[in-house]
Amino acid sequence: MRNNRLLGYLFAGPAMLHLVVFAAIPIGYALWLSLFKWRILQDELTFVGFGNYSRVFSDEGFWNSALNTLSYTAFSVPIGIAVALLVALMLAQRLKMLPVLRTIYYLPAICSQVAIAMMWIYIYLPKNGVINMAAGAMGFADETDFLNEPGLAMAGLVFMSIWVGLGPKMILYLAGIMNIPQELNEAAELDGAGSWRRFLKVTLPLLAPTTLFVLVTSTIASMQVFAPVYMMTKGGPDGTTDMVGYHIYVEAWEKLNFGLAAAQSVLLFVVILLL
Repeated sequence: MRNNRLLGYLFAGPAMLHLVVFAAIPIGYALWLSLFKWRILQDELTFVGFGNYSRVFSDEGFWNSALNTLSYTAFSVPIGIAVALLVALMLAQRLKMLPVLRTIYYLPAICSQVAIAMMWIYIYLPKNGVINMAAGAMGFADETDFLNEPGLAMAGLVFMSIWVGLGPKMILYLAGIMNIPQELNEAAELDGAGSWRRFLKVTLPLLAPTTLFVLVTSTIASMQVFAPVYMMTKGGPDGTTDMVGYHIYVEAWEKLNFGLAAAQSVLLFVVILLL
């Protein structure tokens, strides 16, 4: 028994070390730094207590980024879940080349976020972008600047996030669908339930645990979005795509307000921890 316990600690050790080094210590350091004003160029550290947190609550730019993040989450998460469920239902059928299709849908999730953002920039380009070229070929206006239009830039980020996040969500839903006993659907069919009613009364309720997991993880991921904003919009136009993750980056590495950025990070961490 003692040897088994030691073996368990040995197996868990690398993961625990990773959590301590790359999670616990950075979080602790951010908490500590949030209590100071750090003038990095002068190498001067001044204790301000909760002064940074007071500044956060009166910072209109931060609250604008928080509202943008909530808006992004409100659109990208439910639509992404619905699309992933639809694709999983299709891939649960006996289709030809099913493994190839599953791989294609999952590919964006394992590609570099920077490379994906660069690809979508070329898709959204005015006139020479894929969308505008297709619109021009069909006789529509072909000079829409998606990433520089206040109403369209956020929609562009949401659409891209749905495409990128489709693979992991689809895999989870596919696993959940495969675990539903076939007897339940057969019994419902014998009772006269059509495909839509079987989906509402059998499939959807049994996928509730999967949906909850996907909902929580997708929400957490959307609240930390950074790479697409940094690569594609820089928070513009007019701050309409300034997300919390990008706002913290700008505060720390462009304005050099590390203490304030740390306080913002702590507040974001608290929200995610509650989720």
